[in-house]
Amino acid sequence: MSYLIATLVALVLFGPGVSGKTVTGLFGSEAARQEKGQFITKFMYQGGSGLCVCRLDNSALAAEKESRLLLYQDMMDSDLDDLSCHERLSKAHFTVRLNQEEHNQTIPRQAFPTAWQVLYADRHTCEEGAVIPSHSDLRFTVLLFNADSAGNPLDHFSAEEAGLHGFYFLLLLAYFIACCIYIQPLYQALKKGGPMHTVLKVLTTALALQGCSALCNYIHLARYSRDGTGIPLMGSLAEFWDMVSQVSMLYMLLSLCMGWTLSRGRKPQSRPLQWEQSPASTAVAVGGVVTQAVLLLWEQYSDSESEHHSYHVQQSVAGLLLIALRVGLALLLASILYQIISTERSTLKRDFYLCFAKGCFLWFLCHPVLVLMSVVFNEHQKEKVVTIGVILCQSISMVVLYQLFLSRSLYWEVSSLSSVSLPLTMSRTNHRGRY
Repeated sequence: MSYLIATLVALVLFGPGVSGKTVTGLFGSEAARQEKGQFITKFMYQGGSGLCVCRLDNSALAAEKESRLLLYQDMMDSDLDDLSCHERLSKAHFTVRLNQEEHNQTIPRQAFPTAWQVLYADRHTCEEGAVIPSHSDLRFTVLLFNADSAGNPLDHFSAEEAGLHGFYFLLLLAYFIACCIYIQPLYQALKKGGPMHTVLKVLTTALALQGCSALCNYIHLARYSRDGTGIPLMGSLAEFWDMVSQVSMLYMLLSLCMGWTLSRGRKPQSRPLQWEQSPASTAVAVGGVVTQAVLLLWEQYSDSESEHHSYHVQQSVAGLLLIALRVGLALLLASILYQIISTERSTLKRDFYLCFAKGCFLWFLCHPVLVLMSVVFNEHQKEKVVTIGVILCQSISMVVLYQLFLSRSLYWEVSSLSSVSLPLTMSRTNHRGRY
């Protein structure tokens, strides 16, 4: 597991970055010719007072090259790819001639959020075969703004990102309040140990990692709201902590269910769903974890323009395989738990298994279900619905599992162990003789 985590760190932190809504870089004639217009960024404007600002370091060179910025409203990449070079440039809704150090282009009022693409072109873009003079590339800064609450163009957030900053603030507030309330009993349970000590440690670690991911996202978006760039390292760390939390939870759930099933012939029926370190169960758990980790990394980097979100709606091959993996694992655990429940006579034990199943299925199926439900939402709402929904559902799933394993009555009936080894039990001396 340590090698897997080290690999995740390297790939997340040193992988390709994403472009913010303050975009800096170089306008290149060669790149513009190859792409029939150099792609700069994409932004979703909403409401009125939208603004696109372009700043240049060498306006004289830009005027000599007849440089211009092209803005396309609500046009898919496939629509532009089918056009010839001259047709593509003529389809721009706005053309900004770059002959000054700073240019401001106002975006007309949008009845509903609309995606705009920004491309660069110059007089060499459509001259196929012609020699491009050995000019240096143009260094630029492009800023894109939506209207803020006061109607002024100062909001760096695109329409599909609006509201995420406030969500992470409320999530962190909820984590802080819950931590203040439950940290002491949880610490006592972990300190006492018991048969579910490893499960509680993994649950605590996964929940703490989700909190770290939320904190990093909040810091990144707080900075982003001021400069449109944010702290990309924080965004990458947020994705990394979330991925580690995901693989930790998967390893725990597979170890509990598969370990009990593979060793059911020699494990006492009074002690089901406990961590099993047999080679077969470990191999199954590690295989599932590695597969999910590879698909998570592939999904994160399959689209270099995607923002720092841990859950994406785009229908990439990696995303579809990840959804299929989660559905398949949910079906696998459902078959295992069905076998357990169908042979169990105790009502309390069946309730324990059913509650455990609810927590597992909520954790596995929330992403596939929300992606399926997102088709009914508008384009600018899909990413937010999936991101917010999955984080909330998986947090609820962890709370359900916490409540289950820390419950004294059901936990006692399922484990049938001495009160000496149970966390959060009654006094040892007062109740030792009752069981």
